[in-house]
Amino acid sequence: MSAGPIELLAFTDKGQRLAETLAGALGGQAARCGCPLSLSQWTAEHFPRAGALVFVGAAGIAVRAIAPLVKSKTQDPAVVVVDEGAHWAVPVLSGHLGGANDLARRIAGICGAQAVITTATDVNGVFAVDEWARRQNCAVLRPEQIKRVSGGLLAGKPVGLHTDFPIAGNPPAGVTFCESKNCDFRLSLRSRGREVLQLVPRIAVLGVGCRKGSSRQALEEALERLLAKASVCPQAICAVASIDLKKEEPGLLSFCETHGWPLHTYPASALAAVQGNFTSSAFVQKITGVDNVCERSAVLASGGTLYSKKNAGNGVTMALALQPYAPDWRWQDE
Repeated sequence: MSAGPIELLAFTDKGQRLAETLAGALGGQAARCGCPLSLSQWTAEHFPRAGALVFVGAAGIAVRAIAPLVKSKTQDPAVVVVDEGAHWAVPVLSGHLGGANDLARRIAGICGAQAVITTATDVNGVFAVDEWARRQNCAVLRPEQIKRVSGGLLAGKPVGLHTDFPIAGNPPAGVTFCESKNCDFRLSLRSRGREVLQLVPRIAVLGVGCRKGSSRQALEEALERLLAKASVCPQAICAVASIDLKKEEPGLLSFCETHGWPLHTYPASALAAVQGNFTSSAFVQKITGVDNVCERSAVLASGGTLYSKKNAGNGVTMALALQPYAPDWRWQDE
């Protein structure tokens, strides 16, 4: 399930009471259809930004409400329907990547309903690569390839994984390790040529230093250069970091907003205290009070290690650092 809020909508007074109970337990917000928004208005408002939608009422009504808004499994929120008698909790959209299956199980645990899970991998007790991706904090590239991996496992065929990270525990039945050139899916930050399912850990922090007045376009061009040099997928980036002198810089703020990345800024004293081997600049020291902004801020915000050192051009410097990352084989609630 994405980081967005959980929004619940009830169609009757009885359903509203259940929605409020669920909202309290899930940390969400409950609303009553028609008070003041109609079904279509409420759904159109919350579908694009919610982490999950829970409809308390008939499944058919919910399906008709979301149908015009559905885009893809990588974009759509989790959608669960619960009948107002609290008998059934039914995931109807984004069961794995969006977390609707897990949410249905949580709802069932709260109100005593039965979670109705229909995804083939769950029904057959087979490893679900898309649910694993969500639990391991990964973006999914070429999601159309999910069915190739899942289909192979459902048919009893082995599927090969190439990983750039050690994975704790034993792989699930049917998953074997292999070289990148022979794999069916991979776990990697790096841009690769072969068109297979790729899971990209969202663990890269982009450190930025920039001249005053730098435009969003200049930052976009600098990012393109850095990613090409480092061979890193842009989906790996989860945040941007800089010095607090840049916290109101319009171009930087627009750049972060465009990509949906939070911006973390730090005083020069905090950046100077970061331990490591950084690219020093006397000019940057004179202007900002610290010898390097992009590398130091990336490492500080990530809590990890420098991955790609400073890349400079057109008044912009950028670097990448990686958060600590320790994937394991968990893919369902234990």
